[in-house]
Amino acid sequence: MYVKDSEGSGMYSEWASLSSLIQQSNEESQSVLGKFPMVAGKDVAMAVVKQLSSNLGLTQQAECSPLATDREVQWCMEVICFGLSLPLTEHDTIRDCVNVYCEWLSALHPVPKICVPRPVCEDPNLYARKMINHFHNLFKPRKGEGPDVINRQAVLCHRVLRTLQHLTQLSSTLTRETWEALLLFLLAINDTLLAPPTIKDDVGDQLCERVLSVLFEVWLLACFRCFPSPPLWKTFRETCMNWRHRIALIEQWNRVNLALTARLLEFMYGSAFPELKIPEEDSQLIPNNVSADCIAQSWFRFMHCLGNPVDLCRPATISQTQKFLQFAITSENVVDPCQHPCLSNLPHIFLKAIKGVAGQVDAFLGIPKASLLGLTSSRASATTHPPSTPNSGPSSTSTMLSLGHDSRSPLAPTRPKCNSILHMFGEWLFEAAYIGCESSHPGKTGPVKSEANMNKRPSSLLLDSRKGSLSLSQPGSLTDDPDIPPALTIDKYEAGRAEALGALCRIFCAKKTGEDILPVYLARFYLAMQQGLKIPETRECGETLASILLNSADLFRLDLDGVQVLVPYVIEALEIVLPDKELKMKTPSGSKTELRRASIHLLLSMLVLPLHFQNLPIKELGNTGVSSSSLGSEKNPLTFAQLKPRLMNLLINALQVEGDPQNAQMLLGGLLLSVQDSAAAEEMDQITQLDVGPSSDTTSNLLSSASDTISSLSVPSDYRSLGEEPSDMQDADVTAAFGNMYLDYPVGLNKNSAHALFVRATYLVCHRLISSWKTDLNVSLAALELLAGLARTNIKETDALECKRAVKWLCDYIVSQCWRPPQAHSKDLHSTIVAAFQCAAVWLVAHPYLLQDKEGLTTVLEVVELGISGTKSQGKPSEPIKMKDEKELKPASMRVRDAAEALLTVILEQVGYFPSPCGAESLSSLLDEVSLLRHCNSWIGGEVTREMAVERFRYFVVENSTILALLEEPLGNDQDPQPTVTVLIRGPSGRHAWTMQLRHLPRHKSGTKYHAPNPGRPVPMSDVGVKHDVKHRYFPESVDRIPQCKVDKSIPSLDSFINSEGGSAVHHHLLQVIEHQSSLEDAAGNAPNTSAPLTALDSSKPGFWQDLEALDNISSRTCDTVHIFYVRAGQKTPEEILSNVVSDQSVHPNFLEFLLSLGWPVNVYQHPGWTGHISTSWRVMTPPQTGSADLHPNNHGGSLYNGETHVLYWADASSEIAFVVPSQHFSSDHFSSFERSISDGSNRVYNIRTSDKPRTLSLDLDKQACPTMPSNSGGFESGRRRPGTSRHPLASHTNTKVFVVWIESFEDHLHFPLSELLVTVSTGQKGSGLPRPQDRDCFVIFLHSLHNGLMRVKLQGPTGRMSLATPLVDGMLSATTCAPKAQSTRNDSKVSIGLCIFFHASGIEEY
Repeated sequence: MYVKDSEGSGMYSEWASLSSLIQQSNEESQSVLGKFPMVAGKDVAMAVVKQLSSNLGLTQQAECSPLATDREVQWCMEVICFGLSLPLTEHDTIRDCVNVYCEWLSALHPVPKICVPRPVCEDPNLYARKMINHFHNLFKPRKGEGPDVINRQAVLCHRVLRTLQHLTQLSSTLTRETWEALLLFLLAINDTLLAPPTIKDDVGDQLCERVLSVLFEVWLLACFRCFPSPPLWKTFRETCMNWRHRIALIEQWNRVNLALTARLLEFMYGSAFPELKIPEEDSQLIPNNVSADCIAQSWFRFMHCLGNPVDLCRPATISQTQKFLQFAITSENVVDPCQHPCLSNLPHIFLKAIKGVAGQVDAFLGIPKASLLGLTSSRASATTHPPSTPNSGPSSTSTMLSLGHDSRSPLAPTRPKCNSILHMFGEWLFEAAYIGCESSHPGKTGPVKSEANMNKRPSSLLLDSRKGSLSLSQPGSLTDDPDIPPALTIDKYEAGRAEALGALCRIFCAKKTGEDILPVYLARFYLAMQQGLKIPETRECGETLASILLNSADLFRLDLDGVQVLVPYVIEALEIVLPDKELKMKTPSGSKTELRRASIHLLLSMLVLPLHFQNLPIKELGNTGVSSSSLGSEKNPLTFAQLKPRLMNLLINALQVEGDPQNAQMLLGGLLLSVQDSAAAEEMDQITQLDVGPSSDTTSNLLSSASDTISSLSVPSDYRSLGEEPSDMQDADVTAAFGNMYLDYPVGLNKNSAHALFVRATYLVCHRLISSWKTDLNVSLAALELLAGLARTNIKETDALECKRAVKWLCDYIVSQCWRPPQAHSKDLHSTIVAAFQCAAVWLVAHPYLLQDKEGLTTVLEVVELGISGTKSQGKPSEPIKMKDEKELKPASMRVRDAAEALLTVILEQVGYFPSPCGAESLSSLLDEVSLLRHCNSWIGGEVTREMAVERFRYFVVENSTILALLEEPLGNDQDPQPTVTVLIRGPSGRHAWTMQLRHLPRHKSGTKYHAPNPGRPVPMSDVGVKHDVKHRYFPESVDRIPQCKVDKSIPSLDSFINSEGGSAVHHHLLQVIEHQSSLEDAAGNAPNTSAPLTALDSSKPGFWQDLEALDNISSRTCDTVHIFYVRAGQKTPEEILSNVVSDQSVHPNFLEFLLSLGWPVNVYQHPGWTGHISTSWRVMTPPQTGSADLHPNNHGGSLYNGETHVLYWADASSEIAFVVPSQHFSSDHFSSFERSISDGSNRVYNIRTSDKPRTLSLDLDKQACPTMPSNSGGFESGRRRPGTSRHPLASHTNTKVFVVWIESFEDHLHFPLSELLVTVSTGQKGSGLPRPQDRDCFVIFLHSLHNGLMRVKLQGPTGRMSLATPLVDGMLSATTCAPKAQSTRNDSKVSIGLCIFFHASGIEEY
């Protein structure tokens, strides 16, 4: 039954109102003494009441009442009734009357007091009803009384209310008649005190909150003890509508509604449903033994006791009561009732009422607020909502922000359907959402309409056949009447409207997978959203717009029918919020960061729409009246493809001004996804996207945001708003900051191509990385991963100059980070430098031609030198060049040095040579000792074991970092036998094989025969030359011819000194010193050299060949495993989930296509790379004859890639990933024997990494028992190595698992059996002492396919580590179409790139 109707209809329409009884209560409270003069009645009352009160025991011991008959009691009650009506100047008499009745009412208690007359005790309900009626006289306002007297009256009224409330709680003998009399009395006194217009500090103002709280609490108690009759409920509703100008009424209404809602949710959805937290005193209003049916009936009736809450924004309706009309007639200043000053608080009252409704909506959705203060208390609201100025309405921004933030929390899985919630609250919320909007029906814009037409069921969706437009039988919205005071104009109600729209957004965003929402609700919601998203002329973000954005983050992530019609309006709204750093908000309170974050979520969910829907037109939503050209027209409808320039401009402009780290990371993820999608779309279509848009203006293309792309991106103050300065000024700033780097910017390229977006993204990200992001670790890592993703993206128009600039920027970033002052150096700073080295390696591998440029090669090698040594050979052009032996090695850190060495290794070995002839599966040669021995002439056939092969080789260690295995036998070269040496080089970058032959002639001449005659022996030469006898002199001969003087003889000769006295002893001592020094030098020269460049290894030692085999199983790249599951709707057990992939009939049609887009299938026995399990990785084996091929028919659903025979594989120069699809008929148990066989040797063989010293890539043979060596990471440091980098299968490693889960129902991500499925996946990498992986250590990427063909991403993982995995962002939408031609470079924008970059990012963050 739907009850939101007027007084004459609804569920009470067939019942009579008891309003007349309320009026009669005034007559019943008249005493016979009122017929006499006041003085006579007063004297009688004073005398009688004084005597009666003396027996009550208040001042002396209580005595039995002298009243013994009904007649006596009734006569005294007539006197007391008159005494209660005396003027307040007779306070003592009135107080005594109150005391007498309050004590006599104890007759209804289990144990009456002794002072109660016997007739009252015998029939307590009868006398109680009379006393309750007499109390009405006490509550009547007295005119002309001062504040002190009114306070005394209020004290007595409080005593009566407390007594009556206590009576209802204790008494178990109240009859239905007494309950009805009590409820009618409470209605009567509330109507007497509250119906008139509010006058400050009168008795009604002072008692307002108290009388209302007693009324609602007693009425609620009556529902549990003696459920009120329908006439009482109707009367309750009618009288409450007379008090709606009192804010305390709304507070009590919210209080009771929330208390009932909390209990309603408890019995409807169980204890597992999120609890609605309310104050403790409110939760005690409802006893524990109340039936569920009673709570439901009471909740429904209380919720509708105020009528339509939206009437609170209609002053004319609120003031159409008898008391307001009387006031208007008797007042000289007020002509119209709606002009009373007390109605100026209606906007605040309306806001509080809508908040109460929204609070109930949130409770049913399972996202209740932590605190509901302010909805049920004036004191709390006074602090939350300060008194508004006459020109501004109340603000709900702070509340909206909290709602928007809380709405990101998970919804209750057992929440009711959207239709059910809308049936209950939709009519009110929709009507409130249309406040201030243009009327849907011309000529019906009056502020007041009949409630019968105003409150119809939501099935009243009408299609006007005359106009062909959609309209709603919706009440005409308020228009500003010239007679309405300025404080009640329609704009003052915007806060309440914003609250209603926010609640609607939360309802529709709570749609479950497969749930249907009535078309009428969708239509009304879209129209309300369209009106709420209108941009004001001031370009300010009002409360309505902010509320919509904060609460509709998931709007486009659900399968809402026709929701795409809102895309143009949402984009217009985002163009107000995102591009401007100094956002203009109508209400300054609230967090702009949260608003921008919600806007970014909306933006990320729309980025894929243009490429997905292409030229599909967007229908115009009704008769909008919007003349914006951006919305298209009937002749030229707007298409999704035309939205791409606006979305890309919005994305880049938002990133340009974003200051929050989390928001910036989200935008970076969206930017990378956009570039990859655009490039893949162009590659698949073999075309470049043309310039499209509603106009040919340059503001609609990707390379223009205000005046020029360059000026809008790279100004020194990177927070400069778009269009703030003329383009020439901005260009000057750019030139000053970056020299002539932008002078050859390709301004003539296609402005909507992937190349344009690539260039623009590179410029912006590199500039902000150097200028403002370099101090933030997370943003720097996200930016570097975006640049790495751009390097991997295959864009056919990319030229070398742009890539050169990107690498130059990366090098400049490394230099600036390394040269920061010592106090700025930290673990996070060094992590950014390491990431930048890795990013540079990705660029060089993807674009090897960059090293052919002399300037680029010099720049890169200078940075490598800086990373290794800590300084450059030439810091500035004016400084002298320092040679290598002159520099002191002081790198920023050992991690930075290792990263620089890794980059140098990539430059020397991978750039231009990846993938190798062996394929991307292996960076090392596939030849080992066994395969080489099989090609030797000496091999006679048969099986060759590793132990046998090792015995034929000689092993050496070179420079403590490289192992050489030498085989001095020809390799099957019988036609041209030559002395041959084959060497296997095991170094930091893997294993490589070389063959060297001793040849006297070059190979191209070795085949020619020399037929000349025998030349004979050579003839000796007889000319031996002339021997000259030369006497060596220290001075020329001419010196001897110069005559000497006495000065020449002043310095004696050495001979004369020796022959002199004492000189001989000195000479002898000097000879002894020289001889001793010579002996020491000879001894030092003959000492053994411990650091010989070449050291021989003893291959005959036990375990040598096992260590060598284990060394070959250490990959020089990171190796990761991703397990993929498919979950059908409603599945919760591992058995059901694992059985889905056995047949293609059990999976989505796109699932297999999705799997193939992740990587290429490989046979685990013939695959030399990582296979997902160490038992089959990095080796080529003979497959077992088990007939397992029969287990994987052609119509499998992905079970072929369960790791038994095949997996999906992806690799680049620095990492390799195996994608495994576990199935039910195959588990990892067959690997257990392998793991046990090698576990015994784990403590003996692979203990190299137990110490961080020595840090160099060396072999310290004196300290290590086994000749093994650590391997460089191919892009990661070798010391404190990241998880998964160059690790041995049994070495200590991270325990993190990564799952990709395709779910048919999005809600199933809450029930995914992660713990149970962990036991079904194993990679064999169990380090000693590592605990079993827990749920909290697992990263899960949920993928949910929408009906429109898009994919929704949900990330789950350790707290604080899985909100972002760029380019994947939690909640974003991605395309599900595959790009087979771009697999090698792009691996599809859906998951592969996101996983690869995520693995790198998670490893970097471990430093």
